[in-house]
Parts: sequence; structure tokens; C-alpha cells
Amino acid sequence: MPLFACEPVSDQAKPVPDSDAGSREGSCAFGAHKGRGAVFTRPEVANFILDLSGYVPDRPLHEMRLLEPSFGAGDFVLPAVRRLMESWRASKPHPPALLGLSNAILAVELDGSAFRQTKASVESVLKEEGLEPGEASELADRWLVQGDFLLSPLDGEFDFVAGNPPYVRPELIPSSLLKAYRSRYSTMFDRADLYVPFIERSLSLLANGGSLGFICSDRWIKNRYGGPLRGLVARSFRLKYYVDMAGAPAFHSDVAAYASVFIISREPTGPARVSRRPEINGRELSALARTLTERSAPAPGGPVSEVRGAFRGNEPWLLDSGGKAALIRRLEGFFPLLEQTGCRVGIGVATGADKAFIGDYETMDVEPSRKLPLATTMDIASGEVRWGGLAVLNPFLDSGELANLREFPRMARWLEARKAVILGRNVARKSPKSWYRTVDRIWPALASRRKLLIPDIKCEAHVVYEHGFLYPSHNLYYVTSEEWDLAALQAVLMSSVSRLFVSAYSTRIRGGSLRFQAQYLRRIRIPCWDDVPSALRQALSKAAVSRDLTDCDLAAFELYRISASELESLKETS
Repeated sequence: MPLFACEPVSDQAKPVPDSDAGSREGSCAFGAHKGRGAVFTRPEVANFILDLSGYVPDRPLHEMRLLEPSFGAGDFVLPAVRRLMESWRASKPHPPALLGLSNAILAVELDGSAFRQTKASVESVLKEEGLEPGEASELADRWLVQGDFLLSPLDGEFDFVAGNPPYVRPELIPSSLLKAYRSRYSTMFDRADLYVPFIERSLSLLANGGSLGFICSDRWIKNRYGGPLRGLVARSFRLKYYVDMAGAPAFHSDVAAYASVFIISREPTGPARVSRRPEINGRELSALARTLTERSAPAPGGPVSEVRGAFRGNEPWLLDSGGKAALIRRLEGFFPLLEQTGCRVGIGVATGADKAFIGDYETMDVEPSRKLPLATTMDIASGEVRWGGLAVLNPFLDSGELANLREFPRMARWLEARKAVILGRNVARKSPKSWYRTVDRIWPALASRRKLLIPDIKCEAHVVYEHGFLYPSHNLYYVTSEEWDLAALQAVLMSSVSRLFVSAYSTRIRGGSLRFQAQYLRRIRIPCWDDVPSALRQALSKAAVSRDLTDCDLAAFELYRISASELESLKETS
């Protein structure tokens, strides 16, 4: 089953960048606008999802309905057909009318080639199960539908929905089709990938007590674009099981995005059972499915934990172990958000054309007021600022208005020499008169402010003190404060308590790195500076100067009043 991705029409399909890769079952939902990059789910994982969903042969599956919204090569449909036939034979129907099975499965696929191949496979399985060719063909015709799941009319409700929905970035969807999706699905919000409305529609088709079992990217459970979908689940459904597949080989080929398996049911809310990074083989997954679904509470220290209070409306899900979740909730209830204590979180400048706007400070031939020394991730890699000599061209006045090129002839000549590159940006096409602006507005006063610089992607918090000389580049986040002493704040942000917040709310990328983005940094809780005792202020500052992470942690534990049991939670492997 795939996680991945459609491309615009071109002479040759282009690969999807690793940073945005995902998993995709089936084909693109674009008709002719497709360039398939399918990544298929391993059969043991598909069977694991069917087990967790309750689609098992010892139930009367022939009296129930299964939906697969994007069946691709049939990784879910084919084992489902075998389970259905086993259940049907065990019921010993009299007379054994096969047409009684005609409503048991509905599977949708848009891509014509995938549809035909999988239909032939379904017919082959049915013939292996003892059906005559005509019977097999008639059932396959009734079960399989070629069309766009998000736009096709579908009748009735379903007891099960299972599969791997398509993962397609919104910029790859033709504008007219994207507009149609957005008009129908409230969860198609911000930069939501296509799997988000697939989940919404699938949930809307669940019967009371029905279960949805999917494997797809885990980004929606934490990212901004997943907010409306999380709110929908919190209001009307229950997350029963969640299995973190980060780093697990759940697919036939490697993918960059982390995936998860989740079972959501239409029933009253209750605790969620969570497991992480299982071994991908049939025996282990079968055993895990039994442990997840057993009636008795999971044993402490075992592969399964129960999480309560993970959902708060549209808020990101907290699916960490009970101790970590409880600690986060305690800190959230007691301390204000970072930006409520006089701190500000921001991101460095995006130019849209770094080759035109960024260069060597000494040789950039523009007016001195039109360039600023630039901080990059390389400049702070050592933990201290070691400026590499780069500058960013600043087309903005101190007021925030775009400078008049006639008043800055040297800058005008620099920009004209690079105009072809600059005009290729969307921001220039949308506003031709201000073609030479950077994507983000530059505020020169930021360069002269003392600040903390934090790279986006790291396994651990990398927080560097900058004395007020450099302007941060687009892959650096910064924190300034009118109230907190920045050295003391640096120690707090370097501590494992701050990492706890970021790891709880951040999506992970390949290699286990976290995203230290503004949206996650803003979730960190700290006390107001006035409430920090003098001795603790000194301890924090000293720890920051020495960059000793143990000292940062010890001071932070005192700051947050971390108990012994909470300290044990912090030590748990995340």
C-alpha cells in the first residue's frame, strides 16, 4: 500500500523530495495529472491493521461492510477477500448464494491501470477460493469501483474502513480539484495533505461502533494543518489504538516520513492504547495485536501503554507514556507559555532567491545600509557564534517600507544583474512593482538585538547566544526577551524539560531529529522572570555560559520543581 505522491503533468515524472515524502496507497486522485510513486505496505502490516480493526474471520464478515478508499495494488483488499470468504464458508449458508456477499466490500481506486490489475487479482483469489469464473467476475464487479473517493457518491455506512490513504501535497493538486476538495471537506485546511480529507470522509461513512484502520504519515496528529481533523476526532470518535511506526520497515521500499497505524472508532471516548516501533514480522505483529485488543489492562513496562487525556479539541495529541504526559499537563497547568513571559519567538529571513540576496559581506557592492551580516546554521555549529562573513541584502527601510531603487543606485545595479533569478519567484510574479522584495520582510533592528539562535532540525536542543550583530537566516529560529535574562533563558531552552515539550509536539523526520520550529518552541512553559529566585538565576546563567547540559538540567529541574517520579519520566526513552 502506498504512502506517496503525485506530480504535475510533465514529460517525465519527477521524484518527490525526501523531506516531504510519505506513503500512498493507490494512485493520484487527478486523472491525467499523475506521476505515480507508489510505496506499498508489507502484507504483515496490512494484516496487522485488519486484526486491530476487528476484521477477523471468526466474526460474521459476510453480514458486515468493509470500505477501502484507495486500493492501489490491493494490499488490503486481497487479504480482506480471503478473510471474508473464510468467514462466509464457516457460516455454512443455506442456500450458499454468493450474491449475498455483493455488499460486503466496497473498494475505490482512480488509476485505471491499478484498477484493472487489482480487479484481476481479486478474481484470481475468488477462483482460488472455489468460485466459478463467472461468479468471481460478478463479485469483483460489484466490489470494485473506479473513481475519485473524495468526489464519488457512495451509499450506506461501513463497519470497517481499512487502508493507506494517498499522501499528496496540496501544491501538487490542480487548483480546480483542490478547490473542489476544500469546498467539501472542512479538514482540508492550510497545507493539509490529501490523506487528511480521506480520513475525514472515511470517518463520516463509519456506522455506529465501526472502526477505521489506516497507516499513513503521523504529521497530522501534531502539525497545524491537522487541527480541524483532530477536533473532529475529539468531538465524535475515539482513538482506540495507536502504533508508532517511526523507523520501522512497514513498506516495501524506504520512505522519509514517519508513519503510524491508528484505529479510530465511532463510539464513546475512552483511553487510547499505544505501542511504539514494533518489530515488523507476522508473528510479532499478531502477538502485539492480541495485546492491544485484550480486555485486561496492559501490564506495566510492557509493549503497550494506556494514555488518557491525550486530546484537547484541535490541540496536538499527546501520546507519550503516562508519566511524560502527566508531567507536561502539570507544567502546562502551572506555568505560562514562553511568549506570555516577555519572550518573542521568530524565524529568520526567507529570500526566495538566496543566490541573488545573499553573498560575501565585503564584496557585496551595495550601499552599506542595504546589507546586514547574516547568521547561518554553519556559523553556530560549534555552540558559539563564528561568523562566516555572509550578508543578506536588505531592500527594506527601517519603517518596513520597500526602499526606492532610485535612491540606492548600487543596490539597483546589484538587483538588476540578478533580475532573471529574482523574477522567477512567486512573490515577484504576484507583486511585479515590488519584484525585488525578499519573501519575508527584514527588520534591521533585529540584527542589533541580543538573541538566542536555534536551528530547525536537531536531535537535541542547540541554543546559541548571539550578542546583537547578526540577522538570522531562514533555517534559524530566534528568541528575544525584554524581561528574561537571555543567558538564563538559554540554559532553560537547552534543558531536557524544554526538549520534553518540543518532542511531545514536534513531528520527527528521518534519523529521529526533531523540528525546533516556532510553533513548537512557543509551547514551552516557563515561569516569569520575576518569580525566579536570585540564586537560581545565577545557576542558570552559569550553566549556559559553560554549556554544561547536566548543570542546565539540574537548574531547570529546580526551576520547574520536578519531583523524583517526574524525573524518572524524563529519563524514559522518547
